[in-house]
Amino acid sequence: MDVSGGNGQPRSGSDESAERPTGPTAPAAGSARPGTDPAAPADPAGPAEAGAGAAGPERPTQPADTPADPPQERSAAAPPEKPPAHPDTHPDRAHAHHSGEPGAPHASGRSDTHPDRGHAHSGAGQAGPPRRRREPGGGLLMGRPFGVPVYVAPSWFLVAALITWVFGGQLDRVLPELGAARYLVALFFAVAFYGSVLVHELAHTIAAIRFKLPVRRIQLQFFGGVSEIEKEAETPGREFVLAFVGPLLSLVLAGVFYLALLPVQRGTVPGVLLAGLMISNLIVAVFNLLPGLPLDGGRMLRAVVWKITGKPMSGTVAAAWVGRALAVSVLIGLPLLTQSGTLGSTAEDSVGMDTVTDALLAAILAAIIWTGAGNSLRMARLREHLPELRARTLTRRAVPVETGTSLAEALRRANEAGARALVVVDAQGEPLSLVRESAIVGVPEHRRPWVQASELAQELTDGMRVSAELSGEDLLDVLRATPATEYLVVEDTGEIYGVLSAADVERAFVKAMARPTAAAPR
Repeated sequence: MDVSGGNGQPRSGSDESAERPTGPTAPAAGSARPGTDPAAPADPAGPAEAGAGAAGPERPTQPADTPADPPQERSAAAPPEKPPAHPDTHPDRAHAHHSGEPGAPHASGRSDTHPDRGHAHSGAGQAGPPRRRREPGGGLLMGRPFGVPVYVAPSWFLVAALITWVFGGQLDRVLPELGAARYLVALFFAVAFYGSVLVHELAHTIAAIRFKLPVRRIQLQFFGGVSEIEKEAETPGREFVLAFVGPLLSLVLAGVFYLALLPVQRGTVPGVLLAGLMISNLIVAVFNLLPGLPLDGGRMLRAVVWKITGKPMSGTVAAAWVGRALAVSVLIGLPLLTQSGTLGSTAEDSVGMDTVTDALLAAILAAIIWTGAGNSLRMARLREHLPELRARTLTRRAVPVETGTSLAEALRRANEAGARALVVVDAQGEPLSLVRESAIVGVPEHRRPWVQASELAQELTDGMRVSAELSGEDLLDVLRATPATEYLVVEDTGEIYGVLSAADVERAFVKAMARPTAAAPR
């Protein structure tokens, strides 16, 4: 089923053209390399006044090594602004399939090149692939079937204790001779049931691997399990198969436990365990086949509508609204079914704490389904707008400055070039570090002639070199791999293109998410 992220989804593009007016050529201190400004042409007042703490000067100032007194500059337009975090919503990590638990089943789970843009070689060659991000956690690592890590979340231990307590109470009525040993049998049932949940999730995982879709992890948690598949299925047929295999395996398991139950004597520990596992797997299968997101049945409905209309977004919208209707039905219908005795208990038995428990369970399930349906819509909108995030469009103009250059002189050069970022280079013009815009705004004006720009810079690492050709999810993946406030954007030839600010990416991301979703087919 679809989950956010990021979350996230975790986890946008700019309407302006990638072509901007050409700024003045920077003085000869290495080839000044204007980048692009996603918001507007370079402000003649200087980068320190352009946007949120931009990394440029207010006015030209004379070099730091000549004046006897500090040059007078206008005050910074704003105090340092904390750069926003990277969007953590991964658009393709939306395909997560969940499976539920007994008695409380839950969802299974190139851009244009500016003709006047000068280039300076970065000395790093082509931007290499980002370092692999650290594998996500999510609890206790239990193993790696098919190379996919399986985690048990801390919440699983809570629900295991709850199942042990509830099932132990039932065993006391069926097998009173067990005494306290009934809780050991109940604990075995809880572990065996979650083994069935793991089989359900492995079915999704094997299908995803068969379709060459990477699986991030499988996690067993409070309301069942979730398999996080990092790519969207390419066709509605594959989407349908990917969603259906989970409930199918649960049905198969229910049949296996039924066949195993036939030769076993009823009223015995094996008989009670096999019957409980058969019923719980049947509930998981049936519940997950309900046709609403975020359940597996909702993904199947999405695939059908996608096939009919040719628009995956139409399928998502239809399945999400059915999911919301399903949430309301669960909220109202589950307690009514319990009270009516349809689920196996009489109205006289369903009073007091049982009534409160049923209502609480219905509210939790309804909230999860409603939230999951909404997240599915949000993730679909994100996937639609994500290609608008382009490194080339969002990159700021930048000027190279040598290590010993004062901040005041660096800002003067940036102002003349119409740039909003500074790259510290060595004597050969090789980039060493990026000056942080938040640090610039934090330096008082009268101190800038005596502060070297390099003192405010962050050393470049391999992960901070971003290809100008990156866009969409690939761009976000690179930024997540190496969190930073600024990144050096380079051409495929290794030439410096400019500096990409994480704050600019965040603003563009939010802007894209706020746009209405288009209904055009893909």
